[in-house]
Amino acid sequence: MVGMSIQIFGLPVSRGVAIGRAVLVASSRIDVPHVFIDPTLIDGEVARLFAARDVVAAEFDALKRDLPADAPAELAALLDVHHMLLQDEALMGASADWIRQRHYNAEWALSAQLEVLARHFDEMEDAYLRERKADLEQVVERLLRSLSRGVPSAVPAPGEGVHDFGGDEPLVLVASDIAPADMLSFKRSVFKGFVTDVGGKTSHTAIVARSMDIPAVVGARQASNLIRQDDCIIIDGDAGLVIVDPSPIVLEEYRFRQRQSELERSRLARLRHTPAVTLDGERVELVANIEMPEDAPVALEAGAVGVGLFRSEFLFMNRGGHLPDEEEQYDAYRRAVEAMKGLPVTIRTIDIGADKPLEGMTPSELRQESVLNPALGLRAIRWSLSEPSMFRRQLRALLRAAVHGPVKVMIPMLSNLREIRQTLEHVDHARRQLVEAGKPFGEVELGAMIEVPAAALTLPVFLRHFDFISIGTNDLIQYTLAIDRTDEEVSHLYDPWNPAVLGLIQTSITQARAAGRGVSVCGEMAGDPAFTELLLAMGLRTFSMHPTQVAAIKQRVLRVDTRRLAPLVPEVLASDDPEAACAELFAAAHSGGAAGGAWMASPSALQSA
Repeated sequence: MVGMSIQIFGLPVSRGVAIGRAVLVASSRIDVPHVFIDPTLIDGEVARLFAARDVVAAEFDALKRDLPADAPAELAALLDVHHMLLQDEALMGASADWIRQRHYNAEWALSAQLEVLARHFDEMEDAYLRERKADLEQVVERLLRSLSRGVPSAVPAPGEGVHDFGGDEPLVLVASDIAPADMLSFKRSVFKGFVTDVGGKTSHTAIVARSMDIPAVVGARQASNLIRQDDCIIIDGDAGLVIVDPSPIVLEEYRFRQRQSELERSRLARLRHTPAVTLDGERVELVANIEMPEDAPVALEAGAVGVGLFRSEFLFMNRGGHLPDEEEQYDAYRRAVEAMKGLPVTIRTIDIGADKPLEGMTPSELRQESVLNPALGLRAIRWSLSEPSMFRRQLRALLRAAVHGPVKVMIPMLSNLREIRQTLEHVDHARRQLVEAGKPFGEVELGAMIEVPAAALTLPVFLRHFDFISIGTNDLIQYTLAIDRTDEEVSHLYDPWNPAVLGLIQTSITQARAAGRGVSVCGEMAGDPAFTELLLAMGLRTFSMHPTQVAAIKQRVLRVDTRRLAPLVPEVLASDDPEAACAELFAAAHSGGAAGGAWMASPSALQSA
């Protein structure tokens, strides 16, 4: 395959072009942490690698020494082979080079070099030599175990930014799948793009890639097997295409596209401080989705007028099972509130389960492994209600944070009146506990996420008990269409344009506004320019999205006349093909308007605008 260009197709989930060297995160039998090391700590990390080698070498010596007299001669010979592999420059020296050149931690360096050597073994013609790969894997596993037992690596604490290292060349991450916790640690790192074998358009990998505003392709099936460590690859996030070892002419074409994309971004950045007001004077709130308190300043910088979704579950990840206590949570929420300088911050209570399990939890606490379909199991508010002490701890922290600025609390995945009543009882209980403890707290607005068709279809019940609603379109589409959005086998059936989905969104917006309640959309549809005009025409005035998408959505808002579009919504919803109807009707409505020909493109064509 050397010198031969390969094309791999997957799902386009985050726009743009990335060009760089492949960094493979192999799915080892041992869970390997992937961390970039601070340059000042590189010598220490190399020393840690060789200390682990010395420990394993001593283990082999002890095993050989203690062999019984009647042990087969092959066993001693095998130990000698393992000992030789341990001293081999191709393993240890090359792993040390990964640490020095790429700033990988020792575990990552070893697993990266194992991947390289394993491929060499697979290509050998001699069957005996091919079988030596298993010996190499056993040696590396011993080394990884030794590393996990010995001196810990210099990994950042949860919530701290990951250092931006990795050398001069741009790097792109290639993996079978990336866990949400790993995505969090990669979030501020050096990677310029992502490729995964599995996943759908709203999987956690796709969502985080969009939040980082870097190109990503998911569901690329065999990508992690076809791509080798350090291969030059192009990620085309618009077409869902990965090109391995591109020809010079293809490389130059994509570099030109990269430069064009940068120019477009700088143009959009000029809109940062322009108020989002439609042509007919409708003021629109563009607010941000964030994962950690450190994201709040980024949201402000992007021009967001508040936080529409703070995913609090990310505070609970990457912690080895040690969940944050009330004080730590309070501190995190306070920092986010203060960073927004008086703008409202909407914090969602922990949404754990399905594609976001917590490590260190027992099956009885979170039956992730044993449940056939976790998306339909103990997740979100269901899990919180099953863990009342944890839930109240979070509610107390949220109420205390409201002293420092406007806080809204949002409850995920509510589906019936019983859950509503239980939730409200817990909120009242948390308030009483704070009064008894003499701790100051503020008033919060309470909201419900509309993610389950049952909630959308019985919305008046929710509107009687909550101050606002937020439509989580990712899950609403998933549950309405009975499609696991993280499963690439059925991800092509995930369709935001489905008439049933659009009907639920429309009635939810209409009913909330009629009841005088706030309503927003915080799923991926809010940050997709293809849906901006339709959602505005439906009456939506608050869009919550990743900070990187604010400027693109604002550009669309500024060109819309809602008075022209609103009367067309019933016809769009009545159509068998709402996407085509929307493109045709909206283009006709605006053909003579101020926006001119910009409206002639279909919504699909504008997704990458």
